Amino acid sequence: MPPPADTVKVAIEWPGAFPKLMEIDQKKPLSAIIKEVCEGWSLGNHENFALQIADATNFYITEKNRNDVKNGSILRLTTSPYQTAVQLHERIQSSSMDAKLESLKDLANASRDITFAQEFINLDGISLLTLMVESGTERYQKLQKIMKPCFGDLLSFTLTAFVELMDHGIVSWDTFSVAFIKKIASYVNKSAMDTAVLQRSLAILESIVLNSQDLYHKVAQEITIGQLIPHLQGTDQDIQTYTIAVINALFLKAPEDKRQVDEHIVDILNCPLTEMAHILAQKQLRSIILTNVIRSPTAINDEMAHQLYVLQVLTFNLLEDRMMTKMDPQDQAQRDIIFELRRIAFDVECEPNNSGSSEKRKSMYTRDYKKLGFINHVNPAVDFTQIPPGMLALDNMLYFARHHQDAYIRIVLENSSREDKHECPFGRSSIELTKMLCEILKVGELPSENCPKFHPMFFTHDRSFEEFFCICIQLLNKTWKEMRATSEDFNKVMQVVREQIMRALTVKPNSLDQFKSRLQNLSYTEILKIRQSERMNQEDFQSRPILELREKIQPEIMELIKQQRLNRLCDGTCFRKISSRRRQDKFWYCRLSPNHKVLHYGDLEESPQGEVPHDSLQDKLPVADIKAVITGKDCPHMKEKGALKQNKEVLELAFSVLYESDEYLNFIAPDKHEYCVWTDGLNALLGKEMTSDYTKSDMDTLLTMEMKLRLLDLENIQIPEAPPPIPKEPSNYDFVYDCN
Repeated sequence: MPPPADTVKVAIEWPGAFPKLMEIDQKKPLSAIIKEVCEGWSLGNHENFALQIADATNFYITEKNRNDVKNGSILRLTTSPYQTAVQLHERIQSSSMDAKLESLKDLANASRDITFAQEFINLDGISLLTLMVESGTERYQKLQKIMKPCFGDLLSFTLTAFVELMDHGIVSWDTFSVAFIKKIASYVNKSAMDTAVLQRSLAILESIVLNSQDLYHKVAQEITIGQLIPHLQGTDQDIQTYTIAVINALFLKAPEDKRQVDEHIVDILNCPLTEMAHILAQKQLRSIILTNVIRSPTAINDEMAHQLYVLQVLTFNLLEDRMMTKMDPQDQAQRDIIFELRRIAFDVECEPNNSGSSEKRKSMYTRDYKKLGFINHVNPAVDFTQIPPGMLALDNMLYFARHHQDAYIRIVLENSSREDKHECPFGRSSIELTKMLCEILKVGELPSENCPKFHPMFFTHDRSFEEFFCICIQLLNKTWKEMRATSEDFNKVMQVVREQIMRALTVKPNSLDQFKSRLQNLSYTEILKIRQSERMNQEDFQSRPILELREKIQPEIMELIKQQRLNRLCDGTCFRKISSRRRQDKFWYCRLSPNHKVLHYGDLEESPQGEVPHDSLQDKLPVADIKAVITGKDCPHMKEKGALKQNKEVLELAFSVLYESDEYLNFIAPDKHEYCVWTDGLNALLGKEMTSDYTKSDMDTLLTMEMKLRLLDLENIQIPEAPPPIPKEPSNYDFVYDCN
């Protein structure tokens, strides 16, 4: 006979004794259960004991997580979190190095549990650890020389315990001293340092920068690019990842005025990391990342890919200032750039003021500016007052004219010799193309929290955006000719060029030359073939009988989509707990019960390899208690103060379930697909309409497929708009056969 629902059968271990088999009543207070267990082994002072799950986690069982305990679980009777914290607090101050090392190792393991962490922090344990790091006593220095491996382990366990304790978010990062930061930075700056110590030190610096604006400045003063470069030149991808993460964090938190700096006054190897614009543009750093990371024999993992993506986004965001700067038509220095474009194109020098009449000079300028393709032939500076792309478009044009002079002159002269209606206006095209490229690369937007998509080709050149523009402006001119376009077709040409660029980027070319080759294969003719093929696959009949059939089938398809969404909810999904330290992955899982009446959810130690059984998920939420599903910025966890608050990508993946009066279950989906699946499924459970983009896409796909199957016999037959007329009655019925 199975035990009652509120009773679980477990085994409980105690060192030196045979395990006990017990039935635990989950309604009974945990303190009473612990007392009963202690009495069974004749142990007094039961308040000094606690129960742990006997696995690699060793997590303490509390009233909050006791529903984790399932039938067949193995538990361990151990000292209470408070007693363990007190003992470890004393032991890590031992004069014996062996005892200290062992206790720090135990502390590093125990600190992963939030119950223990809270007790240890209450004993001012964080301050003790920081003091141990800051002190750098002579004894430690001697130990480092005599017993280097032992010193590395000692420091590694100290920093690991510190990182684990801080990751619970109990203590603010603002509380740490400059001395602590200097000591952590010194471990990063040393040429030979234990790998584990270096990794923890980089992680601590990243967290300090991301979580404390005040201490950011202190970290930026202690770390230079020259000291970080050796870590990128190593072969340990984890160290490389943490190093790039520190660079990204400092760059992300740098004040605007520190991101741009005059390249003539910066010493690249010794400058603080606040002068990010120059550093990221330097060939040395870029080439080191390209050679030692991107082109390394070791495959790039997801975390490294994410950090490279963040670096790519932050680098392109340096263009935002120029993109949002209007040209001042009265600024002579800016006007000189336009004069330079004219000079290079037509091989003319600016005429002196006394050469010819002003009317003649004005006429010559107007003629040349028209050939250059500006909208305003009289004062082309006005063309650059639109933001975006602002002055960035003019920067690109000048770069193209100077660094690809032959191609620039060919495009300008080629178009100036065509008929007016067939010329491709270089000036207007460059402005619109720059704006398009900024949209494609999302210049000015914050990096997504989960995106691992970076483009290796942007790390192959010091001026990658400008080179990207140069390739695309030549593509635009080529496509214009292939389309035999006129000025009225300008927007159509831009749409085709955008499609060509997007399709070429999807294959992630490794170099700008590969990108250029890919574009060569995506001619206008090829784009038309691709469009035709896609159009045929999405063929949609519009006759009235077909539309009536679609309306008849639609409810069946919607029910099918609903069942698929609910089945996916029953399979469940692993959600990541978003924190300031992204690599400290913490997961939780949620799934719907097979009868669609209960949501089961609970925390996980690591990302699961398959489905997580209902029994291992300790928390439950009856579907009947759900009041509403909230999405986006209205979610309570998106209103909280934090670094992710303004992240558009995270906002688009956030949703919450409101239950009871003001209780919420908060989610951040791993991707857009899971977001749509869960919001659709939850709305279906509440009897509401499923409105996500994926529902519309699935509806179109399934409906088109079903229509084609039902109309299979009508393939290539013209379907009439109206039913055929009923024929007239015959003149006689002699053809009728009477069976009688």
